[in-house]
Amino acid sequence: MTHDPLEGALLDRRYLVQTRIATGGMSTVYRGLDTRLDRPVALKVMDSRYAGDEQFLTRFRLEARAAARLSEPGLVAVYDQGTDGRHPFLVMELVEGGTLRELLTERGPMPPHAVVAVLRPVLRGLAAAHRAGLVHRDVKPENVLISDEGDVKIADFGLVRAVAQAGITSTSVILGTAAYLSPEQVGTGAATPSSDVYSLGVLTYELLTGATPFGGDTALAVAYMRMDQEVPAPSAAIDGVPPQFDELVRRATAREPADRYADAAEMGAAVDAVAQQLG
Repeated sequence: MTHDPLEGALLDRRYLVQTRIATGGMSTVYRGLDTRLDRPVALKVMDSRYAGDEQFLTRFRLEARAAARLSEPGLVAVYDQGTDGRHPFLVMELVEGGTLRELLTERGPMPPHAVVAVLRPVLRGLAAAHRAGLVHRDVKPENVLISDEGDVKIADFGLVRAVAQAGITSTSVILGTAAYLSPEQVGTGAATPSSDVYSLGVLTYELLTGATPFGGDTALAVAYMRMDQEVPAPSAAIDGVPPQFDELVRRATAREPADRYADAAEMGAAVDAVAQQLG
């Protein structure tokens, strides 16, 4: 692997970049150290092409501030944001562990009790955000972190919105997560708390069955399938899924936003009811 020029750098004369944790299309995440407080942090460093985009930087700061005001165990805490030379960056709580994507790849479909254990903290975190008027817009297994202690947290609030507002958007930003987007996000780009609910419904389907509901040759084909197709019942794909989960997924992934749970709090109450019924 080529040497990463950022490793060993000191951002904002405060944050020491240590080792790379993950790389995506828009950003790279590093383990870092806040040298002022002497605490480990995660540093999400945006691609340098965003540094000259004032619209992006303004939105990035606004979203970071909004996310930093949220305090909820189900959300990865945002501590700080800044721009160092060519790189806008976010400073976040470091979650030692892996992602839900890694867990799914390793273990495949989950039994219902494990699905509930993942959904509850994610829904609590999103409910706090929805109450504050924030929409995540990019709920997917890569954005759900599971710590070595078993804590489940959702990351990356508002980044999609910041990137979508940038002058340099590419369809890849929207289509990178085509499997989880709500019909209205595909159709108009609009997102509300019930759009996050749709994505959570698809995520629930995947936790239960080990696969996402729509397959297609391209991200675009996958995205457009949900415009005129319902998400199938998980029990049709795998044996042993209780009917309560079919109903949960059906309601969360209704094509019309008004037919879904209104927000994460309402879906969370439904998950609690299912858990109670199934003991």
